[in-house]
Amino acid sequence: MRVVACLLVCAVLIVPITSAGESGINEDTTVEGTDIEEIMYPNEASAGSDFELALVLTEEARGNGTNVSWITQICINSGVCYAPESHSMFQTSEGAWEASIVPDDTVTYVNWRVELNWVDGNTTSVPETGFGWKVWSDCWYDSGEWGGSDQDCIDESSSEEDSGMLPGFGVVGPLLAISMAGLMGRRE
Repeated sequence: MRVVACLLVCAVLIVPITSAGESGINEDTTVEGTDIEEIMYPNEASAGSDFELALVLTEEARGNGTNVSWITQICINSGVCYAPESHSMFQTSEGAWEASIVPDDTVTYVNWRVELNWVDGNTTSVPETGFGWKVWSDCWYDSGEWGGSDQDCIDESSSEEDSGMLPGFGVVGPLLAISMAGLMGRRE
């Protein structure tokens, strides 16, 4: 029984790794059926440069005093993702909502979602769960490979013997530990 439980735990640990998105491929979510009419953002994040988001709400949302927040999460080349941060968006004279952030010097990608804050105190997240958008950096490191459009950064980083990356928590160590614990439990 313990062996089966051990194998199930190992399978659960592997699933998130195999379901991760593809390195260097931006992701977006549809705004169809939401109160967002249009959303505009760059197709690449650059370290130390403004990353801007602009959106237009539907006529109904514009007319009822809805405010907009932008929830971002920046992930860096060492494999660490910072805690999500909320940014108030500002309405322009044309009625669009805008905000910008400046990604970390070692940005891998920027995740985000949008929250619509209604006058009645309710909040609607787009998407409803998780982050709906991911934009990769012009110089990223992920899963042991470098990529992006900044060839100088990639060449420089790839040629260094020690890239300075923090070691990630591999799957092999935890799987071995769980397996050993399961096997040792059988020795009772």
